[in-house]
Amino acid sequence: MAVSISVILLLVILIVIFLRSGKLKLSHAIVCGLLGFYLAGSSLAPDIHHGLANAAEVVSSVRP
Repeated sequence: MAVSISVILLLVILIVIFLRSGKLKLSHAIVCGLLGFYLAGSSLAPDIHHGLANAAEVVSSVRP
């Protein structure tokens, strides 16, 4: 759960930065959000979740 909250927070910060700099329009952000909701309700959701969880595990296991 902590990883998903961190990812959501990171994405929100990036969206705010892009909106303020003018590189992302509000309509584009809304479309991206809607795409996320549709993906979460699709049959691909478990595969996406497992892929992101595995990627987060790999990244967290890397020691500098």
